[in-house]
Amino acid sequence: MTSKYLSGVLVIALSCVLCVPAKADSGTIGGVGTGTIVGVVVGVVAVVAVVVIVVIHKTSGKRTITGCVRPAQNGMTVNDEKDKRAYALSGDTAGVKAGERMTLEGKKVKPDAGNPPGWEITKVRTDYGVCQT
Repeated sequence: MTSKYLSGVLVIALSCVLCVPAKADSGTIGGVGTGTIVGVVVGVVAVVAVVVIVVIHKTSGKRTITGCVRPAQNGMTVNDEKDKRAYALSGDTAGVKAGERMTLEGKKVKPDAGNPPGWEITKVRTDYGVCQT
């Protein structure tokens, strides 16, 4: 999905640069000095680079969830302390203990029809001990 946005931004930037008519004999392009055009192109490239770096950083970072793990009908759930939502746990649940407050690495899983959102665990980061109720 990131590559779609990046492709769109690059197409728009390239279209803006190429839509200006060029005159080879005067040192200007469409009445605008070449230095100005170079400055605009460098600015656009810098903005695109910053956007790409931010998007990659946001999507590639390890995600964590912290909360109390509770037993449920079909496994376990964790109540996230940040967004106050319950997530059904899946993935590597080997070290997960019901009744414990834990920080779990993984990623959010989109909910199926009628089911709560899920959390696919890749690693148990921290076990803080028994939940305080």
